[in-house]
Amino acid sequence: MISDRLSTWLAGRNIYYGWVVVATTFLTGLATAGAMGSAGVMIEPLQQEFGWDTADISFAFAVRLLFYGLLGPFAAAFMNSFGVRKVVSAALLLIIVGLIGSCFITELWQLVLWWGVIVGVGTGMTALVLGATVATRWFSHRRGLVVGMMTAANATGQLVFLPLMAALTEAWGWRSALTFIIVVIIGAKLLVLLLMRDYPADLGLPVHGESAVTPPPAVKVGIGATLLAPLVALRDAAGNGTFWVLFGTFFVCGLSTNGLIQTHWIAICGDFGMAPVAAASTLAVIGVFDFIGTVGAGWLADRYDNRWLLFWFYGLRGLSLIYLSYSGFSFFELSIFAIFYGLDWIATVPPTVRLAAERFGPQRANLFFGWIFTGHQIGAAMAAWGAGAIRGDLSTYMPALQIAGIMCIVAALGVLTLRRSGNAARAVAA
Repeated sequence: MISDRLSTWLAGRNIYYGWVVVATTFLTGLATAGAMGSAGVMIEPLQQEFGWDTADISFAFAVRLLFYGLLGPFAAAFMNSFGVRKVVSAALLLIIVGLIGSCFITELWQLVLWWGVIVGVGTGMTALVLGATVATRWFSHRRGLVVGMMTAANATGQLVFLPLMAALTEAWGWRSALTFIIVVIIGAKLLVLLLMRDYPADLGLPVHGESAVTPPPAVKVGIGATLLAPLVALRDAAGNGTFWVLFGTFFVCGLSTNGLIQTHWIAICGDFGMAPVAAASTLAVIGVFDFIGTVGAGWLADRYDNRWLLFWFYGLRGLSLIYLSYSGFSFFELSIFAIFYGLDWIATVPPTVRLAAERFGPQRANLFFGWIFTGHQIGAAMAAWGAGAIRGDLSTYMPALQIAGIMCIVAALGVLTLRRSGNAARAVAA
């Protein structure tokens, strides 16, 4: 395989092959981020072409976000049983099929099927759980930094793609924008097939930061055992207070990012007379600062108490959303919001992943984080639908921004209920 030859070549230059796996995962995250982020530019074109209202379109996008989260723990189980390479490759194929089907919709139920269910399942199999799995399998040293980099790819990509998607939609229609994303995802699929490997031991390598090669764990490939593994993990986590704190705070994380700002930002700015391309460009600025903030959060997560990091991240995000709701959406005010909110867009992920790995152990951390991520996407789905409903009833998004801001502050206080861990992996017996 190409990966074997490349690993040998890199080893001769003292470069760890795990960084190639990280780069492949990073680019896959960017590609799938385009599929996730394109929802924001489709609301108004779908309204104009089919006459559907905001709440109905938001429902389809909420279904997508829900599947995106619910598949997390099962994606982790599939990766543990069948391998990262096979699962990610199949997921990318599902996204391609879903996007192609979306180009031919004529009824609302078709939008729910192709975009909500199929794209939701495909993106759910390549969500943040993929980055957490790669980080915990390939890295012991610099794990927080790696999680930060891959989280930044997923989150920033969703935002940075938006100006291009908005421009393509404005010039040639929303179907042209989806076609562009299809081509990008096909390229990502080829990279995964060529370069992705499941474990360092597959190439005779140790985990980064360790000296001994650790054999891959024994795998049960039966579909029944695979489907049962996430449910067993949920049962084990159900009595653990740390799990529910992380689940609840991540619920707020999804509510205040993907579900609210990412899905409705262009429509929010449209209420203040801003053109879609200009609104998408502002969101891209948020994405640039998010990249800085999330990678920085990963660096901080390796060095400082992750509980206090989450306290500041959630608290500052809440204050920025409340500030936005009382602003006049001027250039100066949006610039302030873009910087502070962008730095904190999804900086909560590296500390959350690291806490999960510490408290539940590296072998099953991706399963537990999969359920925590489900909380993230339940929150995102509620915000995607709820913000649309608030806009339909009150003709403004401002109450939705204020509710999200208050919940972020509650999450900031809630994370301080976690105890400082001495040997946190003992919290759940393997």
